[in-house]
Amino acid sequence: MIEKSFRITFFLKARKNSNDELHHLFLRITVNGESREISTKLDWSKKRWNSKAGLALGSKEDALRLNAYLDSIRMKVMQARLQLMEKGKDVTADSVRNVLLGESEENQFLLEIFKRHNDHMESLVGSEFAPGTLERYKTSYDHTKAYIRWKFGKDDLEIKKLDYEFISDYEYWFKSVRKCSHNTTVKYLANMKKIVLDCVKRGWLIRDPFMNYKLVKKEVHREALTEEELDKIAKRVFSTDRLNQIRDIFIFSCYTGLAYVDVKNLRQDQLINGIDGEKWLVTHRQKTQAPTRLPLLPEALKIIHKYQNHPVVKITGKVLPTPSNQKTNAYLKEIADLCGINKELTFHIARHTFATTITLANGVPLETVSKMLGHKSLAQTQHYAKILDNKVSEEMKSLKEILNSKAKVAKPSLKRKPRF
Repeated sequence: MIEKSFRITFFLKARKNSNDELHHLFLRITVNGESREISTKLDWSKKRWNSKAGLALGSKEDALRLNAYLDSIRMKVMQARLQLMEKGKDVTADSVRNVLLGESEENQFLLEIFKRHNDHMESLVGSEFAPGTLERYKTSYDHTKAYIRWKFGKDDLEIKKLDYEFISDYEYWFKSVRKCSHNTTVKYLANMKKIVLDCVKRGWLIRDPFMNYKLVKKEVHREALTEEELDKIAKRVFSTDRLNQIRDIFIFSCYTGLAYVDVKNLRQDQLINGIDGEKWLVTHRQKTQAPTRLPLLPEALKIIHKYQNHPVVKITGKVLPTPSNQKTNAYLKEIADLCGINKELTFHIARHTFATTITLANGVPLETVSKMLGHKSLAQTQHYAKILDNKVSEEMKSLKEILNSKAKVAKPSLKRKPRF
């Protein structure tokens, strides 16, 4: 509601069943023609009252004290109005009255706030947020609703009851009831923290219940294909077109580092001539909206040319005919079995393969790889370098064994040779 008019008035109201000269003194707040009255708990003489000005008449000390008090009330009303405006709330006669009487925060509930956050996010999907981000927060809302029902037996919870125990038990609930992994639990708690911090900023919570709570993810080993495994998949000719097509799209990701959704959404107009005269790929990661710019390697270009006349590519303007993520991953498992690869082959392994086997293992600097992957910080790329450290460690162990075996063979005999 847009505030068009705002007025503060003080007036006298006669006592019931009394002809006394003293009347009750009231405050009237009027917004857009709608009024609410609040008693000041004071009485004043009708003869000593200026009804037009809403002030006490005269210069006596009691009149001056009353007028000063009324000025302080008027100031509090204006502060209540400003508080509502700063919080983005409607300024109405009721809302101003509630703030003055300390009743404005009584109906602030966690799930109501969470839903408003998600509704706001939904209106910005495509411009500021990715669809996947919205879906994650909707799932987090559902989890929070189930947790409140489990712990408190209620449909919602007043935000003033949020404390460290609420967060600690929420973590326990995820791991014990929902059987979530540690990292998945941390992800959902981070979503909750965003909502809680918003409440703190708006003054609905005095302190952050997450203040002494550590949200630390455990490091996960990110599997990638070796050069031999990648070559085995690339050279294999399958008996069905669907497997050959999925293989090609997967290999394209191995040589570009694009995630599934970014490959699926990649358009022809995102392939440009770069500053070096070569073909470049220019896009934004849907997950983070981070920019990605990279020259296309020959293997990726071959796949683009192979499908440039595909009916789906012609109709949609996309670069590759990419089926659903579910079908793609199902076919990749079939491809892994046929190629004798003992790894759980998913599309995301292609991104890890680009980061390690294709780039870092061939001397591309970490900073350059980070930029090509569309990472917002170098720390996001650092774990790929750790994978290479593990690989180096394993290869050095093998080298030690080879050197030791050679040393045993070449070791001279200590027995003294006979003299002739």
